[in-house]
Amino acid sequence: MKFSKSIFLPLLVVAGAASAADPARIDWGRISAQRVPLFYPGQSSYEWVRSPAHKGAASRVAGGEACTYCHDEADAEKDMGAKIVTGERLEPTPVAGKNGFIELLVQAAYDDRNAYLRFQWKTHNPFPGTEHQFLRFDGKEWKVHGYPKLDQVVREGKQPGIYEDRMSVMIDDGKVPGFAKQGCWLTCHDGQRDMPGQFTRDEVAANTLLQAIKRNDVRKYLPETRLDPGDWKTGKAADEIARIKAGGGFVDLIQWRAHRSHGVGMADDGHVLEFRYSDAGKDMFSGNFDRASKAPRFMWDEKKVGYRSITADQLRKGEHFLVRESNAVPFDPRAPWKEGDLVPDYVLSRADAQGSAADNNAIASWKDGMWTVLLIRPLGLANADDKALKPGGVYNVGFAVHDDNITTRGHHVSFVRTLGLGAKADIEAVKLP
Repeated sequence: MKFSKSIFLPLLVVAGAASAADPARIDWGRISAQRVPLFYPGQSSYEWVRSPAHKGAASRVAGGEACTYCHDEADAEKDMGAKIVTGERLEPTPVAGKNGFIELLVQAAYDDRNAYLRFQWKTHNPFPGTEHQFLRFDGKEWKVHGYPKLDQVVREGKQPGIYEDRMSVMIDDGKVPGFAKQGCWLTCHDGQRDMPGQFTRDEVAANTLLQAIKRNDVRKYLPETRLDPGDWKTGKAADEIARIKAGGGFVDLIQWRAHRSHGVGMADDGHVLEFRYSDAGKDMFSGNFDRASKAPRFMWDEKKVGYRSITADQLRKGEHFLVRESNAVPFDPRAPWKEGDLVPDYVLSRADAQGSAADNNAIASWKDGMWTVLLIRPLGLANADDKALKPGGVYNVGFAVHDDNITTRGHHVSFVRTLGLGAKADIEAVKLP
């Protein structure tokens, strides 16, 4: 099965683009590729790597030493991933058949307008993970169908494992203490979803910080935002967190999603500070369930695509995106719905995406078992929630891939690398003519 490049590519060619490359015509054969190993980390949180359980290294980590100070052998990531993914350590609920290691090929280029980051990796499955959760009609009601593989309902066989593939990039411009040494381990903590001591609803309801920012769970955060860096409950005051953000003390987080952004040729834009946020504005995806009517908001336009819903036997046999501008119409509750009918739980819209959340474009394709994803990031962004990439700049970066219908800790991650735009770094972006 071959999945073609995004149909939204023409939207990348805009007025005044003489100083910007045509992304589809960049000759990547002339740009060197760096092989970056990614491994399955299990529950190796900020707290764990500083605990006695991290034998022989806890004191070094607490002192600010880099992860690679110890893990510097050629196959370090492969060996660690192979051990963790089986449940031998750091993984209480191993996923059957899951791979512990991925090799990510990374290339980079830039011109006067954009940075171009190209990623390639082999998928665990013989199909692209473009499916995300659906709404299923059970004969009476519409209910969510499909969950990530770490969820108990999937492990117990009550729901199928359905979740999109995802490629993530964290970017630090040197203003986040410790990120250059320890990367994403600064953002992953006990108490978060699928981590030891996962939050309870009562704990969230009693937490001053989370109530102030109107959140109902615990997600990634940076240690500088807590009075006790290893205790998510000890959030600093809002004015102190605002001061940290104004000083650039946040990590940029770009996520390409094989369903929720790929369907409209984009990658979402977010950042991590006291919480994992989407940037200001509006994402390219939104929920398709109407709580008032307890039914979908949109269905497929049968006149355009030949169907208004699909069934389970059609999964992974095409790209099942529901795009408001091109193939969606308002849901018709009077249609002859049958038990087992499926409609996507998310509706996509490039037109609705706006503000800082809509900074990034992407072109992606899946062929012969491999994803190729090209992120297009504008240079010199002046938004308060973005890291501005500039020629001559060097940035600390971390990569992650979610593969095989999984989310949260079920990803593969890299140790920190450096990215240079026309500057010496682990990954050197080439200036395009």
